[in-house]
Amino acid sequence: MSSETLQHDAAPSSTEARILLRQAIDHLARHENQAAFQAASDACHAAPDLPQAHYAYGQAWTALGRHANAERAFAAAIQLQPDWADAWVNYGLARYRQGAIEDAKTAMRQALRHAPGHPAARGNLGAFLRITGEPEAAEALLRQTLEQEPRNVAARLNLAADLLQEERATEALDLLPDSAFPADDPRAARHWLLQQSLALLQLGRAEPARAVLAKLAALGPLPAEIAPLWCWRLVLLAQVEGDVARARENAAHMEKALDAMGAEAVPEHQIMAHYDLAKFWSGQNAPSRAFGHWAAGHKLLRRSQPFSREKHLAFVEANLALLDRARFATGALAQNRDPAPVFIVGMPRSGTTLIEQILSAHAQAHGAGERSALGREFFELGGGNQEEEAVRRVAALDGRTLDAAAEHYLAELRALAPGKTRIIDKMPGNFNFLGLVGLMLPGAKIIHCRRDPRDVGLSIFTFRFHGAHGYAHDLGDLGWYIGQHDRLMAHWKTALPNPVLDVWLADWVEDFDATLARVLAHVGLSPDPNCARFYEADSRVRTVSRTQVRQPVNARGLGRWKTYQQELAPLIAELPAG
Repeated sequence: MSSETLQHDAAPSSTEARILLRQAIDHLARHENQAAFQAASDACHAAPDLPQAHYAYGQAWTALGRHANAERAFAAAIQLQPDWADAWVNYGLARYRQGAIEDAKTAMRQALRHAPGHPAARGNLGAFLRITGEPEAAEALLRQTLEQEPRNVAARLNLAADLLQEERATEALDLLPDSAFPADDPRAARHWLLQQSLALLQLGRAEPARAVLAKLAALGPLPAEIAPLWCWRLVLLAQVEGDVARARENAAHMEKALDAMGAEAVPEHQIMAHYDLAKFWSGQNAPSRAFGHWAAGHKLLRRSQPFSREKHLAFVEANLALLDRARFATGALAQNRDPAPVFIVGMPRSGTTLIEQILSAHAQAHGAGERSALGREFFELGGGNQEEEAVRRVAALDGRTLDAAAEHYLAELRALAPGKTRIIDKMPGNFNFLGLVGLMLPGAKIIHCRRDPRDVGLSIFTFRFHGAHGYAHDLGDLGWYIGQHDRLMAHWKTALPNPVLDVWLADWVEDFDATLARVLAHVGLSPDPNCARFYEADSRVRTVSRTQVRQPVNARGLGRWKTYQQELAPLIAELPAG
């Protein structure tokens, strides 16, 4: 994340405050954080109406790792100078470091309102959009930024990070040419080389990666907040070179570095370090060590993604009571019976991406990925929340409103692939909004993906999902949520006018051809040999299943939970019996 540093050109109202402010800035530049704090504090007392003094005070608090105090100091600077974009940027970063990422996004947008094109605000907003599950919006923003400002290093680095998350290493390397290397900015230079080396390692190019890492080492002592990122590159380099012992040694160094990241650490770097280490130790047949890192990653994520069983239960119960079979049989529905929409739903990691890729290979089908359109429509029609009152409002919609909503929804859907007869939305969490599908799109088909709930729970817990998955960060909550998913889906199967087909992940392994025939018949598509060769298609997959769907169907993911049976006990205890 990119922050903005106060420069010497501020114009304080008194000689004393000017001297103190200059001292604070100089101390910060030399990393003399306590001295900077004292000087900035004195400047605030000497000139309480001076926004620059409060800004420097916020920077000092940030350097000391006191982000709540930093937030208040930057807020004071904004109150005195509301159009100060740099203050908004640093206020947003302080909120992000406390887990309030939506507030951080709002702050970056405020910065851009006052200073359109602000480099740090644009770069940070792009990063926050990705973290909150909007990768397409993040990539579009960052690419637009680079078109307008090719020298915006923050945007370039954040876009490279996005691409590397999706293992698009060649594209990431293209963003990081030696000719654009930010040699005059040590912090940016280090991150540039970290991204460059990771891209090379993803491509299996050990020697060039080693040369980039040597260039990084030549920049001087590595700051503690990025030491785990350095160690991870060394782990990957050792793996590419086939040196298992060295990889394990560097992973152990990474664990120590992670504990010592300090106040300047970016939360996402801490989270991903735990997930990287977990993946490594899992591959080294050290399940307990791996699970400890997954748990630590979720503990960090829980700060920004709280979960309430009470609220979710009220939402589920409202759906069961208000969107029942009688409502669909006797109440108003939209008049269309358009067969184009196909919804693939279920818990994450239950096989939704696999079915989407299989169907997308059909000549008459288009895979639209994980669309937010249905959830967005539900929120708009239901008054802006996912609670009991929203369900009540959706259930009470009249035919005219439903027809208008359906017309708008279908127009957007058709525009994605005008020549296709089936358009697939594989957002797993749409199972929460299937009541709206029954009301608005009664001609749509629904495929419900199923998998052993213990494998589902383990797979969710062991992947870093972007977006809002608050239920996933506690094993007990995760098991409980899977149970509520099962309750809701059992209800939809008896209540909805739409046909719902259950497809277990194991079905594909046990009899691929018969399962494929069943799925194609359900959505009204004729046989197409390309569906059986789905893994050969050159389609972009943005979900964590991107590696699996590039291979033929196999049984490797079935029964994996048994290795972690002891660690999964809190989850298993919350699953419904049977």
